[in-house]
Amino acid sequence: MSVDPRRVIVDVANVSKHFGEGDARVDALKDIDLAVHAGEVVALLGPSGSGKTTLLNVIGCIIDPSAGKVTLDDELVYDNRWLRSDLRKLRLDKIGFIFQFHNLLPFLDAKDNVALVLKLAGKSATEAQRRALELLDYLEVGHRKDSMPALLSGGEAQRVAIARALANSPRIILADEPTAALDSKRAGIVMDLLRKLAAEQDACIIAVTHDEKIYDRFDKLFHLRDGRLDGGDMA
Repeated sequence: MSVDPRRVIVDVANVSKHFGEGDARVDALKDIDLAVHAGEVVALLGPSGSGKTTLLNVIGCIIDPSAGKVTLDDELVYDNRWLRSDLRKLRLDKIGFIFQFHNLLPFLDAKDNVALVLKLAGKSATEAQRRALELLDYLEVGHRKDSMPALLSGGEAQRVAIARALANSPRIILADEPTAALDSKRAGIVMDLLRKLAAEQDACIIAVTHDEKIYDRFDKLFHLRDGRLDGGDMA
């Protein structure tokens, strides 16, 4: 699949988010503008409480902005209100999530952890299994398809989690501290893999991270402080 680097996959315009009212009001995001293109892997950096995870959750359609517009994969999905009634389907269609800890279901093997997402999206059991095996092979953990999460190494479990995030071929992959639980070597492998995925799957990847050892794996570094976004610096 060829990637058009001019195509904007995530477009956040003048987005703000506050919690509470009056003296208890906290402005978590203030007039955020962010555009991420096809094939890009970008980082959101900043101290704890700066708004990184809040911004990731807004892009992931998990929390409501207080104002602004959000366009995902050429679809305007939020314009001072949600324009889609079924946000669960929106997430299934467009977004893959990767977390610091793999969050694999402990009672399902690697293959079924991935296939479950496809079944939830309405795929047949046969198609779900075929796609799960294809992804595990692509991520070089196909030989561990029948292993339970407790028997996987940290790097293997994270690859299975990435396979799960890719199950529905999302254009947007959101990663919250994806390498924090990994050593330097495994962190580098995971980031190289995410770069490969962005290039080959016509996707963009937005990662919240404090992991300085992987900064050079990003195309751009965005800095959040007190709810305001700066940067877009080349890594």
